[in-house]
Amino acid sequence: MSGAAKRKRVKAERRRLEEADAGVPWRRWGPYLSDRQWGTVREGGSAADAWSSFTHDQARYRAYRWGEDGLAGVSDDRQRLCLALALWNGADPFLKERLFGLTNSEGNHGEDVKECYFHLDATPTASYLKMLYKYPQREFPYEELVSVNAARDRTEFEYELTDTGIFDDDRYFDVVVEYAKAGPDDVLMRVTAHNRGPDAARLHVLPTLWFRHTWSWAGESERPVLVAADGTVRAEGGGLGTRLLSVDPPAALLVTGNETDDERVFGSPNETPYVKDGIHRAVVHGDMSAVDPSGIGTKAAAVCVLDVPAGGSATVRVRLTDQTDTDQTDPDRNNAGQTDPDRKSAGRQGADPFADFDQVIAGRIAEADEFYADVLAGDLSDDERSVARKALAGMLWSRQYYAFDVERWLTERGADPLARSSSADHDWRHLVAEDVISMPDKWEYPWFAAWDLAFHAVALAVVDPATAKHQVELLLDRRYQHPNGQVPAYEWNFGDANPPLHAWAALFLYEYEKATRGEGDRAFLARVFPRLLREFDWWLNRKDVDGRNVFQGGFLGLDNIGVFDRSAPLPTGGHLDQADGTAWMALFCQSLTRMALELARDDPAYVDQAQSLLENFAWIAAATRHVGPDGVGLWDEEDGFFYDVLRRPDGSSVPLKVRSAVGLVPLAAATVVDGSVRERHPELVRGTVEFLDRHPAVTAALWRHGEQAHGTGPVLFALFDEERLRRILARMLDEEEFLSPHGIRSLSRWHREHPYVFTVDGQEHRVAYLPAESDNGMFGGNSNWRGPVWFPLNLMVVRGLLNLHEHFGDEFRVECPTGSDRWLTLREVAEEISARLVRLFLPGAEGRPAHGGDRRLRDDPHWRDLVLFHEYFHGDNGAGLGASHQTGWTGTVALLPLLFRGARR
Repeated sequence: MSGAAKRKRVKAERRRLEEADAGVPWRRWGPYLSDRQWGTVREGGSAADAWSSFTHDQARYRAYRWGEDGLAGVSDDRQRLCLALALWNGADPFLKERLFGLTNSEGNHGEDVKECYFHLDATPTASYLKMLYKYPQREFPYEELVSVNAARDRTEFEYELTDTGIFDDDRYFDVVVEYAKAGPDDVLMRVTAHNRGPDAARLHVLPTLWFRHTWSWAGESERPVLVAADGTVRAEGGGLGTRLLSVDPPAALLVTGNETDDERVFGSPNETPYVKDGIHRAVVHGDMSAVDPSGIGTKAAAVCVLDVPAGGSATVRVRLTDQTDTDQTDPDRNNAGQTDPDRKSAGRQGADPFADFDQVIAGRIAEADEFYADVLAGDLSDDERSVARKALAGMLWSRQYYAFDVERWLTERGADPLARSSSADHDWRHLVAEDVISMPDKWEYPWFAAWDLAFHAVALAVVDPATAKHQVELLLDRRYQHPNGQVPAYEWNFGDANPPLHAWAALFLYEYEKATRGEGDRAFLARVFPRLLREFDWWLNRKDVDGRNVFQGGFLGLDNIGVFDRSAPLPTGGHLDQADGTAWMALFCQSLTRMALELARDDPAYVDQAQSLLENFAWIAAATRHVGPDGVGLWDEEDGFFYDVLRRPDGSSVPLKVRSAVGLVPLAAATVVDGSVRERHPELVRGTVEFLDRHPAVTAALWRHGEQAHGTGPVLFALFDEERLRRILARMLDEEEFLSPHGIRSLSRWHREHPYVFTVDGQEHRVAYLPAESDNGMFGGNSNWRGPVWFPLNLMVVRGLLNLHEHFGDEFRVECPTGSDRWLTLREVAEEISARLVRLFLPGAEGRPAHGGDRRLRDDPHWRDLVLFHEYFHGDNGAGLGASHQTGWTGTVALLPLLFRGARR
């Protein structure tokens, strides 16, 4: 390859991103299809029955209302037309069209997917996607997985698919699914089935195309249509024009309707004999009366029957394109956005749609390799680079289409949108969603959570800054943000309180882009700043019960480590003053202040807002240090740690002395403002001095009593002084407390021998260190854990340590680990924590720690290079726990090494 050609190829994905930002629809098609569309309030009747109202069994027969699901699928960004894979091994009772797992009530540790699949690669424009699904050749053990997990209690491990013996003797297929784009609307799909077993085996591969059901709901669109003829499927309507699906090798085409099988689900007559499960009935049961002989419908599949030899493979190629014969009169449409200049009209009707197929895929693979060589350049090992790429692939695969019109949903259920109702989301009737949103995974989460999204955005900045910014702006849009300023939390209860991290995420994105590209997007800051101010005001007005600048936000992401369920009424009455809630608000205030100062470079009007925010922070910081007449405050001088404080109705107070992440969150609320601000905005310095002079009580409570206002260098905003910082770090870096071999634990290991016990009305509330799953079900689902390593906490602690190092410099050193006589700077401590986190996924003599010693994942050549990104990790040995594909926040492992490239975050 010539140097010029190589440079051109290196820039290919970057160029697609630039074209997408300019309006070329490179992002129109992507992996926006859930692997399982369930657990949603939208499809059920309420949050109470969301998991049980749309079962895995019903999903074969029942048309979805708001979103679709499919195995290894893609769709357009409004999810009008979907393309995914269905499989049948000849033994299962039904087609494998979606992933299988257990609900909260079925699993002994909450909901969990019971499948083996891995996201291997992805580019931000979905110009190349790759995933692996491991499909047993014997009957899938659906009933066994349900019954055995149901029989286990909370002290036992979950029963996984690999425990059933279904993969013994390697009798399974490795089904590799790849997508590549020849143009913005020209999508190639390649399915390669590898027979890992000792004998030849038959596999039915069914590329399936269907329209989301929108036509029978009141006021919706006209019915689109799929027409199978001459070996192709033509898709007409749905707002997408005409698309053509071709399959190689040629295969029988079966067509039915994406209509609910009312007879099966509800016991009422069907309006048509051709319903959603028609293709399943035709293939599995040989019932050809279930598919429409006219070849016209809204769901179609090509039935490719592959006889794969032992150790061999077979491939199916699929092309879905808008390049039909009707396009030949529109040369601009044919050429727009193409990255292969010598590509002919291979996708058009009458030509061979597969003439350039392998060439296009090979090109996209090479471009993906070179894109990541650029993105992950630097001092990384090959293993570290591989882990980061897989983590980012999982995040890119987990973007999903999300639709929810709350007013319409209420009306369809007989509620009056203008009157009060018992629905948790009734107050959010303004919310209208129809967007692609980054979600923690594609199985458990066909819905968003606000603070999860903030973490996703900062990780996505590594590969796609524009999408990352869009994700931050999305929940601040008028369609989402409540008129009172609150940002929606999650579908189960939009009105709940998530940690307010969108301001931090927005500032991070601005600074990351500035550090990597030389210029930040100040227009982005200007757009989000006023919306974030509205959210800040909501917190000030709604979550400070006594007006003391101490906050009560509910669970705030840390529901699993408290004495009580902090989202529920306390058994004692009264309320909790939350150390973490107050620290999150301090960080919110700091982030907004720095945004205002950045915007003030162009508009001095922002200086006044920065002044007000600085004063808000001063009040919060002073309240954090304040001790009431009963001697109780958030800081406990005896223990040298921050605790929640229970405020009883009678006015008495008691600190809840649980050494947990709650007391570490203040480390995250450490932000440095560059000293040059003093010269640029002397009026800000004068205003701050005047404020401190007028409020001596605040000044006395602040670290160094506000002397930084009179200095000359950078200013550190923090909730502690040097002495308190050292005391917190001594606990956090103690391997018998928070510091595990694989990061910072959520709960101190000290509580293993010293559980915290609080008794109310004769009932004991107990918190003890458990490195894996919890032994109680206070919070429901897989939130029941105390002690494991959790990436959001670790990322924010690392961020705080880097900022603290910027202020204190190399002269400030702490013992790490505590008692080791090994003295490190705060930057080195941050690097040490990051290295421990990254090691969770790196191969070693015993395999990858996150895989918990699994022999197959350690030794088998067809498994050992695969990586699972779990929800959280065993506090002592690092084994992955909870959801096994929770890439959303754990995917920030790809970001960690990049934090040390010098820019402040």
